[in-house]
Amino acid sequence: MKVVSIVGMTGAGKSQVSRLFEENGFTGIRFGDVTDEELRERGLEPSEENERLVREHLRQEHGLAAYARLNLPRIEQALKSSDVVIDGLYSWEEYTYLKACYGENLYLVAVWSSPRTRYARLTSRSSRRLTLEEAVSRDRAEIENIAKGGPIAMADFTIVNESSLENLKREAERIISALR
Repeated sequence: MKVVSIVGMTGAGKSQVSRLFEENGFTGIRFGDVTDEELRERGLEPSEENERLVREHLRQEHGLAAYARLNLPRIEQALKSSDVVIDGLYSWEEYTYLKACYGENLYLVAVWSSPRTRYARLTSRSSRRLTLEEAVSRDRAEIENIAKGGPIAMADFTIVNESSLENLKREAERIISALR
């Protein structure tokens, strides 16, 4: 039983790496689905402003490990039949919560891209697009308010995603092989 969490700043390529793990037999769990569900329940349109409001509310209500706590039943259910890949562990508290649950069976894979590369991706992607100002603001909030840098620093593996999708795929497959 392995729980692999993909960590990194917004736009680094976490979802791409998570998909590659899923293609290799891991069950995917996207922590952000909790935000999407809450937006629907509140009748709010997806936007950076509304998503931030929901994320902050959930963390106020459930603590900074909110997304790990709220997704734990989904992780446990998935582990009954396969290894799990988590797209989007965000905070230090989420990391320590999952580490307490899974110990040596928790692996972190950091996906790193420079701010310049990430901002270019975020301002041009087809879904969940951000303006440059929103991207910079989100970076600051994730670093200053939820200690996103901690899980990135604690990664067992790191992928530098500054070039091609093919290179990203090669690097992810190398890590998947190492975890088998």
